[in-house]
Amino acid sequence: MAKDKPRRPRAEPPKGFRDSFGADVTERNLMLERIAAVYRLHGFDALETSAVETVEALGKFLPDVDRPNAGVFAWQEEQVPGGGSGDWLALRYDLTAPLARVAAQFRNDLPSPYRRYAMGPVWRNEKPGPGRFRQFYQCDADTVGAASVAADAEIIAMLADALEAAGIPRGDYLVRVNDRKVLNGVLEAAAVAPEQAADVLRQVDKFDKVGAEGVRALLTQGRTDESGARIDGVGLTEAQTAPILAFLTARAATNEATLANLTAAVGGSTVGAEGVAELTEIAALLAATGLGPDRVVIDPSVVRGLGYYTGPVFEAELTFEILDDKGRPRQFGSVAGGGRYDDLVERFTGQKVPATGVSIGVDRLLAALRARNPAETTARGPVVVTVMDRDRMAEYQAMAAELRAAGIRAEVYLGNPKNFGNQLKYADKRAAPVAVIAGADEAARGVVQVKDLILGAKIAAQASVEEWKSQPAQVEVPRADLVETVRGILAR
Repeated sequence: MAKDKPRRPRAEPPKGFRDSFGADVTERNLMLERIAAVYRLHGFDALETSAVETVEALGKFLPDVDRPNAGVFAWQEEQVPGGGSGDWLALRYDLTAPLARVAAQFRNDLPSPYRRYAMGPVWRNEKPGPGRFRQFYQCDADTVGAASVAADAEIIAMLADALEAAGIPRGDYLVRVNDRKVLNGVLEAAAVAPEQAADVLRQVDKFDKVGAEGVRALLTQGRTDESGARIDGVGLTEAQTAPILAFLTARAATNEATLANLTAAVGGSTVGAEGVAELTEIAALLAATGLGPDRVVIDPSVVRGLGYYTGPVFEAELTFEILDDKGRPRQFGSVAGGGRYDDLVERFTGQKVPATGVSIGVDRLLAALRARNPAETTARGPVVVTVMDRDRMAEYQAMAAELRAAGIRAEVYLGNPKNFGNQLKYADKRAAPVAVIAGADEAARGVVQVKDLILGAKIAAQASVEEWKSQPAQVEVPRADLVETVRGILAR
């Protein structure tokens, strides 16, 4: 009987995961370094934590607290004497839970307040879909131990600076700021019962999609959506919905007018007035540092992380238009968000420790940069030194070494040099800007041929004969001028 042949493994990553190649990795790392430079300028220190945490440490940061192993990649460590602890471990779900553990573990050693930034992959065991992966990058900055809203204002200002450093120009983004305490005050003014609060907040969160009248219907008797499905309402009275709608529609032409509208919306609520005061202080601090309404606005429609944030919340939205899958124009949307969460370390120490922070969606921001400037985000490959004669490999390596010594990325073609056309095809696949060609004839005359591959492609696609003659894509130069010639082409 014939033995079954072992099944060959599939040459693909698990569902929901992906590989990142040279250009993508380079582009992402460059963007992260630009953001990190902004964070460092603001006095934040880098922190790298383990990719694995105990499920117990992840705690409230898990997607489903009632089922602690749901939504994460978790396993139980074997319990052996002097070895494994028997704990349940998991790949980190975000970068906040590790910060909470570090802040508690090293609370006697770290400065207070502690400013840190962290960048790296996180893992979520969720159903993958288009643009939704189980491993992705986050880019966070947090201040732990500062109760003043000056810390929130600093994070907001730093976020605006980071977006510009990453390549989003002023005018193409807006940071919108709200305060959870204002919303709590509105619920108090509306006499919303505690058992109704969660349902009310869920409907309030739909304001951007259904508008004021849609929210009014959802808060009262319900509505019928576009598909014809009936959605039950929360059951509030019209009088109860009035302060909630006043809150959602409070944004005015200026921050001052918006704050006045919010003061009216919270009525006599103490916690609501406290939230308005915090927003007023944040607006003043941001104005003092030069962040005007063209970059940051007070916007009551920002309702995020309702069970998580305790004070100011904010969201960075890109305002330029892109085309969706059906060719329709739409705004790109949110790429970052954050806020104040003052129970960060309490789970570990039993003491409240104030904290505020922001998380930038790395993949979304990269996608936005590509959508806005597709030509500028195309990564450039190395200069390729072609091989015309195997016996002269040492000279080709010397050319590449000279280019590298001048800070120019370069490599020698190491495939089969017999077919020269294949070498140029290779250079094209590598997105090489320049190819260096030097055969026996060039060697005898002490020259090299330098081919501008980018210009050559443009000329082939669109240039006239006259333009081709005035801008030759390939030039012959003395061997000693190789580096300067290549540098000049790359500088165009």
